[in-house]
Amino acid sequence: MKLTVLVDNNTLIDRYFLAEPGLSFLIEDGDTVVLFDTGYSDIFLKNAWKMGLSLTSIDYLVLSHGHLDHTWGLEPLIKYFTELTIEKINHSKPVLVAHPQIFTSVAAEGFAEFGTLMSKEKLAKHFQMNLTEDPVDLNERLVFLGQIPRLNNFESLITFGRKDGEETDDIVIEDSALVYKAQQGLVIMTGCSHSGICNIIEYAKEVCSENRIFDVIDGFHLLNPSKEQLKGTLTYFKGLHPNCIHACHCTDLQSKIALSTVVDIQEIGVGATVAYD
Repeated sequence: MKLTVLVDNNTLIDRYFLAEPGLSFLIEDGDTVVLFDTGYSDIFLKNAWKMGLSLTSIDYLVLSHGHLDHTWGLEPLIKYFTELTIEKINHSKPVLVAHPQIFTSVAAEGFAEFGTLMSKEKLAKHFQMNLTEDPVDLNERLVFLGQIPRLNNFESLITFGRKDGEETDDIVIEDSALVYKAQQGLVIMTGCSHSGICNIIEYAKEVCSENRIFDVIDGFHLLNPSKEQLKGTLTYFKGLHPNCIHACHCTDLQSKIALSTVVDIQEIGVGATVAYD
């Protein structure tokens, strides 16, 4: 499997790509091509073009959760496919895989909307839809986890606005992740880890019947974390013994420094490519 970072908060040094506080990965595994999240704008398309990557043969569009930094690139993606159609350029009609609650509107004081701008009905005109709380095998080695059980007492405690029609603040129940079954162990690919990065890893182990973790990539949702959350996360990773991790997007500098004391944390950003057997 090859993973290319199309959108992140940072770019690699001396690589002239665009960055924004968002996320998008292009994942290629044999004949299977997956676009994981679309970032905030159209820069995932611009960066892919600069990298010489084609997005005309995507099999799956996987959305980690509904927030703006992961889904507001959906409109540019639809425009891109529409323009391909106008120019009679062959392209796929990807299967959109996500949790069923991903399209519920989310608002907070000062923010009329920071959930996805696209409705399920509109997206169904452009994509095949697979909205599920259950794990989904995208191929023999790549798995969408669905709804993540939240079992520990130090993660996923922060709420984010409120969904339409709900009386309690939003815990982002739709937050999910991808897992790749590499020969050396599992590779966990997250969006923001609102479910809790440790919860996600534990569920990946259960779903894939594998305890070895080779790599964990992307947002750990450690942005000025509480002492309890950071301590719990460090203790967990110290006992996990992954080969390495690639923490980015919503992981702040102090958290990366703290993580580096217990695991091998490696550079990541727009333009980075990592490969696994």
